Amino acid sequence: MRRGLILGVVVLAAGAAAGSAVTRATPIDTTSLAGREGDAAKGETVFIAAGCASCHYAPDAEDDAKLILAGGQKFASDFGTFIAPNISMHPEAGIGDWTLEGFASAVKKGVSPEGQHYYPAFPYSSYVNMTDQDVVDLWAYWQTLPLDATPSQPHEIGFPFNIRRSVGVWKQLYVTEDWVLASADTPEIERGRYLVEALAHCGECHTPRDALGGLDRDDWLGGAPNPTGQGTIPSLRPDDLSWGPIEIAYYLETGFTPEFDSVGGHMVAVVENFAKLPETDRAAVAAYLKALP
Repeated sequence: MRRGLILGVVVLAAGAAAGSAVTRATPIDTTSLAGREGDAAKGETVFIAAGCASCHYAPDAEDDAKLILAGGQKFASDFGTFIAPNISMHPEAGIGDWTLEGFASAVKKGVSPEGQHYYPAFPYSSYVNMTDQDVVDLWAYWQTLPLDATPSQPHEIGFPFNIRRSVGVWKQLYVTEDWVLASADTPEIERGRYLVEALAHCGECHTPRDALGGLDRDDWLGGAPNPTGQGTIPSLRPDDLSWGPIEIAYYLETGFTPEFDSVGGHMVAVVENFAKLPETDRAAVAAYLKALP
């Protein structure tokens, strides 16, 4: 009896230890950042391509006010409603007291400076493939942005999804540095892959998800239900998207489709961002989409 009890305790302890290891929030290896200098001008391009302001400006912000990253926008999901936090450079309300290492861990690993998991509504599962230099440049640009004292609001999610530790299991299942398009045959397609799969995180909206909220990479960019419950987000796969490369690039610059329709919904912000990028980046995205199997 006593031996069985001891064995049970050992098994439970081993299980708890294994669970703790799997769910632990692991920050970035900071050696990859050592000696790097940030370029704020290049960081601005990263900021635009990554759509940082699009999710984090205040719901009623217009024009230059969109650079005030006060948060407050709400994003509905099957697991509850996530509310974008204040990520301005305010030292208390925002992230002004963060270090480069803390910023990089948040962006690429989904880990807060306090050692907690961020929910994957923050698209670090795409940003994981950002280059270290782009992260450093992005942080350099962040220092130039305005401060705002608006408090962040708590997410509107219930049990069991409010258990942050469980996000560690989700990361083990779904966060990978493997590219979906394994082979990029030209520098243009390689740049397009980096924009689509990493910086612009297009798959986060255009790829269907499974019951746990993970992207179905076997149906990459195959279209998905709109999280708001209104309509669907279209497929971007070559068999479903009849537009040519020039038409895709033109849409990303102007918001006008070949059918004389105009962009709507959250894609308005995406087009606003892509219109500010070099023409070669829009062409690279088009080349990538046409290179998909």
